[in-house]
Amino acid sequence: MTAIGKRIRVYADASVYGGAFDEEFDAASKAFFDAIRAGRFRLVFSRVVGDELKDAPEVVRNLFDQMCRIAETADVTEEALRLQEAYLAAGIVGQRWEADALHVALATESQCSVIVSWNFKHIVNFRKIPLYNGVNLACGYSPIAIHTPQEVIDDEDQDL
Repeated sequence: MTAIGKRIRVYADASVYGGAFDEEFDAASKAFFDAIRAGRFRLVFSRVVGDELKDAPEVVRNLFDQMCRIAETADVTEEALRLQEAYLAAGIVGQRWEADALHVALATESQCSVIVSWNFKHIVNFRKIPLYNGVNLACGYSPIAIHTPQEVIDDEDQDL
């Protein structure tokens, strides 16, 4: 919980769900979902994540379904689509990676404080994060923190 007692709103993209069953990312991904279950974060998801996971292994889909029961939904709104288009127009990612831009737009538009991802090429990328936030500010949105699950669970024993 934050100093004012509200849970931090966090959007997790599809890579985090898959990461829970990938040897390289499983410990941090599972700890992240455990922190959600413990009430440390308020998870936000979108149908975009569900669509990306429709062909994932059953264990990944089951985790997503389980987490959806305790999460908020970020709807794909006209505002989110306009923000996605602004990211694409700014050249942050190419048209081929429009779903990655939509994840950031959905997290931003739904007022999440953080988006977590294992996507180092298009989302958790030190060159792209300031670009996303520059577009956010230009479009009247707040900046959003973009981190890996490992980064958000590292301070779990500290008071926020």
